[in-house]
Amino acid sequence: MEKVFEAYEDKLPKKTLDIIKEKTKDLKINKVKKILENVYNDYLASQIEPGEAVGVIAAQSIGEPGTQMTMRTFHYAGVAELAVPQGLPRLMEIVDVRRVPTIPIMWIYLKKGDDEAEVIKFAKSLEEITIERIAEVVEDFQDKKLIITFNYKKLDDEGLELKEVVKQVEKGLRKKTSKEEDNVITFEFGATSLKSLRKYATKLRETRIKGVAGIKKGAVIKKGDEYIIQTEGTNLDEVLALPEVDHTRTNCNNIKEIENVLGIEAARESVLREAKKVLDDQGLDVDIRHLMIVADLMCINGTVKSIGRQGISGEKSSVFARAAFEETVRHLLDAALKGTKDELRGVAENIIVGQPIPIGTGSVSLVMKNK
Repeated sequence: MEKVFEAYEDKLPKKTLDIIKEKTKDLKINKVKKILENVYNDYLASQIEPGEAVGVIAAQSIGEPGTQMTMRTFHYAGVAELAVPQGLPRLMEIVDVRRVPTIPIMWIYLKKGDDEAEVIKFAKSLEEITIERIAEVVEDFQDKKLIITFNYKKLDDEGLELKEVVKQVEKGLRKKTSKEEDNVITFEFGATSLKSLRKYATKLRETRIKGVAGIKKGAVIKKGDEYIIQTEGTNLDEVLALPEVDHTRTNCNNIKEIENVLGIEAARESVLREAKKVLDDQGLDVDIRHLMIVADLMCINGTVKSIGRQGISGEKSSVFARAAFEETVRHLLDAALKGTKDELRGVAENIIVGQPIPIGTGSVSLVMKNK
């Protein structure tokens, strides 16, 4: 049996052979030989021909079904607040590698996610509580002061003590309270400008009292036998560091954040998964390999780059290829000023100068008959 598998070691990927070994361990040798032969034939049939225009085919295979996509936003059932962009807007977000998606979302899995009450409590503790959620901030421009009126009900709901909140506010503003009444505190700024007062007020409203920065809301959703937390807003770095969180499954839809926290390989995987998910949700059947080419191209230089004039298309080595995409005059003028050479190695530049393109038969420069 070992010799049978050895014969295919250079012909099939190791992972494929390992799977066949596992699945066929109880079968007879002749049956295993037949299976390996069929798998090898299928493997050869699935490979692409040399000189094939894989980029053009990938673009067409994603672009054509893309015309049938909806432009709607999908609402999670039972969670009215959490709307997720689907279809074309989401696909554009992925290939543009937006620094922050329209609606950033995290899916947080816990090590112990079977107790709904505990999961709800944990989800509540993650939500970012800022001053404007628990108090009203009024700017008094005449007397140059800020008046903060706290809402006791909201403080109780969030389980906060007024004294602790005041301490954090003083720490954030680096200024002691000038005046304190029941639930109202006042900060006087004396000879400060109105612009500075507005700056202090904005800073005060955004002061975080508790929770994880960036996480606005948390909703608990049942998935199989466990409960997971879906949040509006992301902070992968801080959430993964929490001891209750299962860091092997927790995920978010912000590709740039995944790149910064987990590295380029995780970001490539994220581009692939997110794009596939969008197409699958729309019921569009696109081969994963087209998406793999796009993901590889976006991540090939060690950082995730968008497909557009700020990214891959704008950084092509050929002047004609860049000019054919966008900002034609600027690219041609720059090239003329610098005396740039174009090697004419791609598709677009050869079409422009009227030469055969270097794919398929065009990639062969000499044919010799073998006797």
